[in-house]
Order: sequence, then C-alpha cells, then structure tokens
Amino acid sequence: MKRALISDIHSNLEGLKAVLQDIREQEVTEIYCLGDIIGYGPNPRECIDLIIDCDACLLGNHDQGALFDPEGFNSGAEQAIFWTREQLEDPQQNAKDNARRWDFLGELPRNRKEEKYLFVHGSPRNPLNEYVFPEDIYNQRKMEKLFSLFERYCFQGHTHVPGVFTEGLRFFSPDDLSHEYAVGEEKIMVNVGSVGQPRDGDPRSCYVILTEEGLQYRRIEYNFEETVKKIYDIPELDNFLGDRLRAGR
Repeated sequence: MKRALISDIHSNLEGLKAVLQDIREQEVTEIYCLGDIIGYGPNPRECIDLIIDCDACLLGNHDQGALFDPEGFNSGAEQAIFWTREQLEDPQQNAKDNARRWDFLGELPRNRKEEKYLFVHGSPRNPLNEYVFPEDIYNQRKMEKLFSLFERYCFQGHTHVPGVFTEGLRFFSPDDLSHEYAVGEEKIMVNVGSVGQPRDGDPRSCYVILTEEGLQYRRIEYNFEETVKKIYDIPELDNFLGDRLRAGR
C-alpha cells in the first residue's frame, strides 16, 4: 500500500494540479481526499472533476455548505460558498455535468474506517466540523476523548495545519519530524495539511503519503499568483482569500 492523502483543496486548481502531478511521480496506488474540495477558491467545477476519480473522498464542511445552507462561516467564507453554488448550478454549463457534480457531493460519506485506520475531515468525534489545533495538546480532556474514539491511526484535515498528534499529548510539525514519521504502537492523529490553502506559514501545498511503515509529508510548489489573480478578478470572492495564499496563512 502506498496511499496519498489530500485535503482542503478549496477550489484551488493550480495547487491541486501540482499535487496530483507529484503524486503520479511517487508511484502511489490510491488517492484519498479528506474533504473540502470546494469553497474559498475560483475553480470549484474543475477541482470536483479531478477529485471524482479518487479512490475515496469524504465530505468537508464547505462541501456541505454548498449542498445545504452554510452555518458557522464568516462572511467571506459564506459569500464564497454562495458564489460556488452559483458556479455549480450555472445553466450555461452542461446540465449532465452539473448534475454529476452535485450527485458526487451529495453522496460523500462523513468518515471512512479501514481496520486500524480512521479517515475524517474534522475529528473522530465530529467528522465534519470539529477542529483539532496544535494547542489542543494542552486540553487533556478533549484529547483523551478524541483518542478513545479510534483504534490506532486517525487522519484528518480541516485546520489546514499539518502535523502529528500523539496519545502522549505531543504535537510534531512536519519540520519537527524532518517530514517523515514511522508508525508504531502508539495511537496518533495526523493532520495531512492543505492542498489549496495552507495555514502553517508555508505557502506550498501539503499532503501525506501513507505506507504500512509510516508517513511522509510532501510540500509542493505551485503558481499561487495565478490563483490569487483569479480570486481578485471575481468580485464575490474576498481579496483576502488570495492574499493569504502568499503568506500560507
């Protein structure tokens, strides 16, 4: 098994294409997407079309926001969701393609369990919406509850901050780990980072390659200025959504 785990693409076509190209070069056998294909960015249709062929895909909170009424989003994110919905419903597009994308989103599960592995978007307790941040290692009650909800390994996204949480209440960033982690007996939660909107101060796209022996973080450069320009050119998308791509925040 050599599996690529990607998450939080957020309609960033340039980031997604760069990551998929790198995945092809790594001789990966399967690709799993942990949700938030859409939201924030300028290319929702194109990103869905690329993700449809993944071996597995989960529902993210922005994906659900497009399907139903967005709840708990700030004004910029909410406005982006409504704009995204318009793109997916555009009557000038092929009606069958529109229906295929909506059907795909509507059938996405909230989690996926495979023996010792659990895959979610948010957390083991709330697969869709709960954030698990690095500073949560100081919230012992929260972390103990989360670790009690899966057998050995949990993989997630949502915060856009990559790293490994251990059951011993430690957090390791990819840099702390020299981008590699050998799995053992200890339970871990792994945030795979974000393809389309990194928030750990590194503007490069981030994803994880998982094998039986461990995991590797991959950081991939892409032309984020092209994505920024697209966002600037769409009045319904806040310029801040482009600005943050440059800073990785």
